[in-house]
Amino acid sequence: MKTTEVKIGNRVIGGDNPILIQSMTNTKTQDVAATVAQIKELEKAGCDIIRCAVPDMEAAKAIAEIKKQISIPLVADIHFDYRLAIAAIENGADKIRINPGNIGSQDRIKAVVDAAKAKNIPIRVGVNSGSLEKNLVEKYGGVTAEGLVESALDKVKIIEDMGYDNLVISIKSSDVMMCVKAHELIADKTTHPLHVGITEAGTVKAGNIKSACGLSMILSQGIGDTIRVSLTGDPIEEIKSAKLILRTLGLRKGGIEVVSCPTCGRTQIDLIGLANKVENLVEEFSDLDIKVAVMGCVVNGPGEAKEADLGVAGGIGEGLLIKHGEVIRKMPESELLGALRQELIAWPRPQS
Repeated sequence: MKTTEVKIGNRVIGGDNPILIQSMTNTKTQDVAATVAQIKELEKAGCDIIRCAVPDMEAAKAIAEIKKQISIPLVADIHFDYRLAIAAIENGADKIRINPGNIGSQDRIKAVVDAAKAKNIPIRVGVNSGSLEKNLVEKYGGVTAEGLVESALDKVKIIEDMGYDNLVISIKSSDVMMCVKAHELIADKTTHPLHVGITEAGTVKAGNIKSACGLSMILSQGIGDTIRVSLTGDPIEEIKSAKLILRTLGLRKGGIEVVSCPTCGRTQIDLIGLANKVENLVEEFSDLDIKVAVMGCVVNGPGEAKEADLGVAGGIGEGLLIKHGEVIRKMPESELLGALRQELIAWPRPQS
């Protein structure tokens, strides 16, 4: 699905641009120091665009100071009060997220649209299944994908009729299949970029599974320009999951892919602990695009690691270091992680 390009600060979504990863701060936005610190951590983890809640005027005014200290685009999340949207724009937000349905009268919506137009910043029109209008619930006999799409397109038309089309659309549901169907339906009805995610997905464990299922079905059809994995947990986990989903689908390069075998009766090493340590280790090597295997025994380890660039396989208190399917060293188990790290440090980097 080819969508229109939309510029958000120093980033661009839509068209042939790569899918960008978003997250949302969970600090109090008016606490500038805490918010900036979290944004910098998220950026380091791979966040491309950050969103901050703007529940009051103090938060709206804090955007100006936050913007001075960060380098990724900032989206202001607004509900109900149109004056907060205008203040966020005036204080340098690179994009605003509103639901025109809860902003109020046409005059108030137009005031927000005019402010965005003056700065030429995009508006994300967000519609969630939990806030679907009563008339659409009645029309479709409940909350449905069709209702979500109609609601979103109605909101888009309101803004387009005001002479502004610098828009991004978001239609989210916590019901995975409803969310997938809604995106399939809207993809044929608009060229505005789509912000994709499963809303209120849940805890890190459940939310990751729901998000991976839903996002995979949507993204694999060529639908979606920017994503957020919504988790009840540390926002850093959202970035890790989003990167892994995109990489698994072949939609993003870079970063090390870790594969590991399930444990079995032959396992003679702390495979679970080792795999987790390797997964944490490789995060510092985001400039490498290789595969690392972690195998639990020396019987099948070397063979199973052949498709990986590097690998480790465990034995009784010892292990093997494997490179391109060949065993290059045998060492005590305690030395495996350090040896792997040295190999990653020495691994040839692609020429820029």
